[in-house]
Amino acid sequence: MADEISVLIVDDSALMRNLIGHMVEETPGLIIAEKAMNGLFALQKIPRVTPDIIVLDLEMPEMNGIEFLKERKKQGIDIPVVILSSIARRGAEITMEALSLGASDFIQKPSGSISEDIHVIKDALMGMLIGYGGAYRKSKGKKVLAPSEYEAKTPAAKPSDIAVHFKLATTPPVAPAEPPAQVRKPAKTEIIAIGISTGGPDALRVVFSKLDADLTVPIVVVQHMPAGFTNEFAKSLDRICPLDVKEAENGDEIKNGRILIAQGNKHLEVERKGLGAIACLSDSPLVSGHRPSADVLFASVARTYSNRALGVIMTGMGRDGAQQLGYIYKEGGMTLGQDEQSAVVYGMPRVAWELGHVMEQVSLENMARRICDVAKTPR
Repeated sequence: MADEISVLIVDDSALMRNLIGHMVEETPGLIIAEKAMNGLFALQKIPRVTPDIIVLDLEMPEMNGIEFLKERKKQGIDIPVVILSSIARRGAEITMEALSLGASDFIQKPSGSISEDIHVIKDALMGMLIGYGGAYRKSKGKKVLAPSEYEAKTPAAKPSDIAVHFKLATTPPVAPAEPPAQVRKPAKTEIIAIGISTGGPDALRVVFSKLDADLTVPIVVVQHMPAGFTNEFAKSLDRICPLDVKEAENGDEIKNGRILIAQGNKHLEVERKGLGAIACLSDSPLVSGHRPSADVLFASVARTYSNRALGVIMTGMGRDGAQQLGYIYKEGGMTLGQDEQSAVVYGMPRVAWELGHVMEQVSLENMARRICDVAKTPR
């Protein structure tokens, strides 16, 4: 039996089905299970083709994406779903509804419902399919391609980001490097900074729903997400979290009992102001390939809070946040990383671990408890 991750593509546009299909076919480790023009046809095909991952458009005739997700839930189908979201007027709101109905993640179509330039999001989309689809296969006791098999299927040309990611995802982590020397001992935690990417929407829902209602330490978060979606994302988290969650605005006070989510396409930093601290947003260049960047946030937290910070790096493709998490460590702060078993994509936390910047690896299930325990422990 093939070890490739099989993908069901659901979109009412034949052009979009073909364009996404070509990207899947060009990506070693992925194969097309089937294509469907709406949710109804998808539900009919699932028992026959048993895909590992579903790419789902939201706007379709007969049965749209939201209706499909409701029916999926009713039928007890646990195959992960990645939403293709257009820039439509209510796109962000509907996308967050899809996440609340059990979709794992979403990616924005570059130019509306029919995006002939869909190739510009190829690496990000294929990374999600490999991450979620691979995790699903493993949960069912199925195999994924070994690194040697993947290399045999990859052209000798310079590998793309997704090729590098696939090898990273299927190669055992190496032992961590020598951690940086701490210039001072950890002190009482006054801020928690979280960096997270692919797999983040689901992971943050798990963590935030389990936080203690009496946690008083402020939390700042970089979740890689496009502009226009983070406000609705923050609102969706606020509904399930005992603390207040909002999208960060320039000048927002960093205050107890509140969680600030970085705006899409804006760096988030914290700066001292008087006796407290505020959130500062900027359009400065991409860092580690991202804006917002976890590296930018972690660096500002280390500068501003020194040994009174807790840095947390979680599921995500690439290495954003891994380097500057070490700055928090060096300053005497505490650092946690999500473990390989529970991360949809063990990329960012893996790099941080291998650099020696993670003090302790924690499962997703235990992350909220560990964050609260560290924040409440006087040192």
